Amino acid sequence: MIYKSFVKRLVDVLLSLVGLVVLSPVLLVLWIIVRVKLGKPAVFTQERPGKDGKIFKLYKFRSMTEERDAEGELLPDALRLPPFGKLLRRTSLDELPELMNIFKGDMSLVGPRPLLVRYLPRYTQEQARRHCVRPGLTGLAQVNGRNAISWEDKFKFDVWYTDNLSASLDIKIMVKTVMAVLKREGISQENQASMEEFMGSEPKEDEDL
Repeated sequence: MIYKSFVKRLVDVLLSLVGLVVLSPVLLVLWIIVRVKLGKPAVFTQERPGKDGKIFKLYKFRSMTEERDAEGELLPDALRLPPFGKLLRRTSLDELPELMNIFKGDMSLVGPRPLLVRYLPRYTQEQARRHCVRPGLTGLAQVNGRNAISWEDKFKFDVWYTDNLSASLDIKIMVKTVMAVLKREGISQENQASMEEFMGSEPKEDEDL
């Protein structure tokens, strides 16, 4: 399939480059504000698994502080997420540095979201198929509930996407992403700063036999 093997990557390179150039003033202003309000580094890196599980460094704007308790341990995420950090997440502005990941080839504009490295051994064989494609800035799960749906449902959307990847599907997801961002839907689960940690799926009854 020519779109999956060539055109999709070409579109990623062109659009991410245009985005980085056009949004450079916005990125600079955000860098300054984040640096002043939340501390350094304004843009942090975190290891995430990409296509075929290959580890890469994800770029994001900081949205949480480094506040710690009396023992020096970091406070829970919800307590370290100030109003400005919540604004960054609601508007998805904290994700803008990922345009560099897309340009470099770590990510795509559309694909399953890159999750934490420690989740890798927790996936079922079926769930692990989400790594058959590059992770995305947005994806099918993000326009169908984002962080407000269960992990199992999210992974079902991810795997379905890998099996049905097409230009028309990517366009639909990008259009729906703009609408979801404007409506600020599914940003977090109830009583969570974003999404509770994935600890692995419960085995089905027939898998215990």
